[in-house]
Amino acid sequence: MKIFFPEDKDKLRLIKAGDVVEFYGTIYTARDAAHQRLQEMLDKKSELPVDFSSSFIYYAGPTPTKPGKVIGSIGPTTSSRMDSYAKMMKELNVIGTIGKGPRDEFCSSFYKDNHILYFVTTGGCGALLSKAVVEAEEIAFLDLGPESIKRLKVEGFKMICAIDYMGNDIFGGK
Repeated sequence: MKIFFPEDKDKLRLIKAGDVVEFYGTIYTARDAAHQRLQEMLDKKSELPVDFSSSFIYYAGPTPTKPGKVIGSIGPTTSSRMDSYAKMMKELNVIGTIGKGPRDEFCSSFYKDNHILYFVTTGGCGALLSKAVVEAEEIAFLDLGPESIKRLKVEGFKMICAIDYMGNDIFGGK
């Protein structure tokens, strides 16, 4: 299924666990260190550097960009490392996350209850995934290097729905 976002936002509810999605639109990268900073900012009620409303967060930290390329290899990080930040996704109004591997039981249930989709990409395919990135901009926490938050414009970014709105989970949940 092709999703042109945000134009196809209503089509998100049609996605089922196991569906392959070809995504066109904007996604943000954020890994462990960025999640921790965002949580600290939310706890202190500080202004966030990015409005994540109705966005997708990709758990990835790209390798250095080679000359003539838009971005380096951008493979997924193990998602379970972000499970403790599941509640933060609702606070940020995130509608989908992207990574690799299963989520814990609480996270899977929380995603279902709060209509947050979870997608996976294949580890080891970072160079291939980088070809879908047509624009990349480092926008927050630049001191974190590869773990800074980046805004990516992607065209044909392939991913698989791992947890859908009904709570169906390709890793064995519901």
